[in-house]
Amino acid sequence: VPMGVLSCMKYLMFIFNVLVFAGGTCLAGLGVWVAVDPAGFQDIVATKAVLSVGAYLLLAVGIALALLGFLGCCGALRRSRPLLLV
Repeated sequence: VPMGVLSCMKYLMFIFNVLVFAGGTCLAGLGVWVAVDPAGFQDIVATKAVLSVGAYLLLAVGIALALLGFLGCCGALRRSRPLLLV
């Protein structure tokens, strides 16, 4: 495989993982916002129990995606196969 192709793949994987990290951070931020200020979202969701469970679910998924994206970025920069397989 030519060296240029490997370099291109490295940067493409880095950019993809940055997007995953940014999406996870946004989801975690939205989860914190809904957990802290549920009054703004009660028009959309009628019951408070569903709203609090949804907020914590958004928070958990956002943190998991941010961690996954961060590990992917580190793996792409270092060319570490175990970090990329996570």
